[in-house]
Amino acid sequence: MELPQGIETKYSISKDHVLKLLANLYGQKQAGSVWNQYLMDKLASIGLKQSAVDECIFYRNNIVFIVFTEYIDNGIFLGPSDQVLTQVIQEIKDTGLDAKDQGYPSDCVGVNVHKFADDAIISDVGLKDKYIKNVPANASLHLHAFKSSPHFNGNFNYCLVVGKLNYLAQTTTPDMMYATHQIAKYSSDPQKEHSESITYLVKYLCRTHNLGLKFRPNPKRGFDCFCDADVPGNWNELLAPTDSSTANSCSGWILFYTACPIIWASKLQSQIAYPLLKQSTLHFLLLYVIQYPSCTY
Repeated sequence: MELPQGIETKYSISKDHVLKLLANLYGQKQAGSVWNQYLMDKLASIGLKQSAVDECIFYRNNIVFIVFTEYIDNGIFLGPSDQVLTQVIQEIKDTGLDAKDQGYPSDCVGVNVHKFADDAIISDVGLKDKYIKNVPANASLHLHAFKSSPHFNGNFNYCLVVGKLNYLAQTTTPDMMYATHQIAKYSSDPQKEHSESITYLVKYLCRTHNLGLKFRPNPKRGFDCFCDADVPGNWNELLAPTDSSTANSCSGWILFYTACPIIWASKLQSQIAYPLLKQSTLHFLLLYVIQYPSCTY
C-alpha cells in the first residue's frame, strides 16, 4: 500500500515506495477474497465441505453451516441438537477463529422478536375512551411544525408508537400510510397537535382492527404499478418561512403482482416537480430500472 501521509523514508521520496502488508487490511480491493479464502481453509480443516450448488453453504454429516453474503463474517448453524452445535462452534474456535455464539436465529444481529397482544399500540398511547374514527386522519387539520403550540407532554413514547404504526402501515394497512408518514415527520420535535394526530390514528385502528388484506391472485396479471403525487398539496404561504417542506411534493405508489399488493410507500420529496406527471414518473422509472416484466400507469 502507499505510504500514509506523514510517513517518510530516508532512501528516497515517499511516493517511490510502498509498504508490504503482513496481514489483510480492511478496505483494500482484494480484502474480501483474502478473507473468503482464509475462512474456507479454516472450515475445511474441521471437515466442513462446500456445497457445489451454493458456495455459501457448508455441510458435514447432519450439520449445515450457512454464511450469508450480506454479513460475510456471520453465519447460522443448523444441526440435530444444541450439544452438536456447541461442539462444532468449539472446533471452529480451536482453529484460531474468534467465533462468538450469539444464540438462536431469533437473536441474530442483536434482534429478538416478541409477539405482543393485539392492543399493544392502544395500551402504549393510553387510550381510555371508546370513541372511534372512520378515517386515519383529520381531513380538516393540516399537519405542520406548529412552532407556537405547546410541546408534546410526553404521556406516551412518541417514537415507539410511530415505529409500531410504521410497521403496520408498511405490512398490512396501506390505508394509513400517508397519515403515519405525516406523524413520523415530526418525531424529533412533536407538539400537542402531533400527539393528538397519533391518538386519532389509533382510534381509527380500533375501528378497523378486524379488517385486513385479502389476496386473490390472478395468474393472468403480472406486475402493475400505480403512483401519484401532489404539486405541492401542503403548500402554505404563512408556514413556509418556518417549515419549507410545505412546498415539497408528496408522492405515493403501490406495486401489485398477480393483482395482489406486495409493496407500497408514501414519501415527501426533496423538491418540487411540475408538472404532476414528472413527479409521479420518478417512482415509475425506478420500476423500469429494476426491469419488471410489465407496468401499468
